[in-house]
This record gives sequence, C-alpha cells and structure tokens, in this order.
Amino acid sequence: MDLSKILSITGKPGLYKVATQAKNGIIVESLVDGKKFTAFSNERMSSLEEISIFSKTEDIPLKDVFKNFFDKYEGKATISHKSDNNTLKKIFEEVVPDYDSERVYISDIKKVIQWYNLLAEKEMLNFEEETEEVTPEKAPDEAEVPTPKKKKKAE
Repeated sequence: MDLSKILSITGKPGLYKVATQAKNGIIVESLVDGKKFTAFSNERMSSLEEISIFSKTEDIPLKDVFKNFFDKYEGKATISHKSDNNTLKKIFEEVVPDYDSERVYISDIKKVIQWYNLLAEKEMLNFEEETEEVTPEKAPDEAEVPTPKKKKKAE
C-alpha cells in the first residue's frame, strides 16, 4: 500500500489522491466526492506516508496503525469518528496500546479513525503486497560494464 500519493491538506476536510503535477502546484482528487482541483505550493500538505503517531517508546508510522485497524476489523470500517471521546480513546488504545495519551489528542484520534474508515470504504488498504519478499537486482560485474573510449586530442 502506497500512502505517499494520499495527502491531507490543512484547512480542507478529507483526504486527497495526487492526480498529476501542475505548473504552480499539484492537481489532487478528493477521495470523498471525486472532485479535482489544484493544491498550490503555499498550502500545507502532508503525505500519509510521512505521518506517525507518538508512542511511549518510538513513533509508529501511520501505515502500521492502519494495518492494526485493518487486522482488527478485517478490512472493514470501524466506528464513526463522531462517536463519543471515551469510546474513541478505548478503540484507539485497543489498536495502538503503546500510544502516548499525553501527546496524541482526541482530535488526532478522530482524524486517524476518519482516514482509516475512508480508505477502507474506498478499498484502498492493501497490505498483502508488503509480505512478498522483493529481491534486489544483481549489479553487473565490472567486466560487463563497457569502458568509455578516450578521445584523441587534435594537434
């Protein structure tokens, strides 16, 4: 699952998929309603790949949090992000038991649950591809690499 093409834009609700590069920004498509628009370079955008959750030991990538939700709820959506705060905290603690409750606010929990539900609804959560082992390509031997010919200087 590649979260690098899924963006959160400050001041705009929902998530956005990168469609293409524009002259003065990027063209994004809303995952909520499918509308496309230009997100300008002066707007604060965060790729979901870059986001992590504070924990008591080390930060947990958002991808791992989504995987925990995916495993617990078998790929289906969980409760609404509009549920009461105590229920949301309880659910989040079941999925991410090590999260730092002093630095992760209820607004953060609501966003994560809302984002997970949106991605689950759009069937954009796929964790199977990460279990396959990828073998790096073998580097060619030095003998196989052609050496550049030297040009003769004109006298």
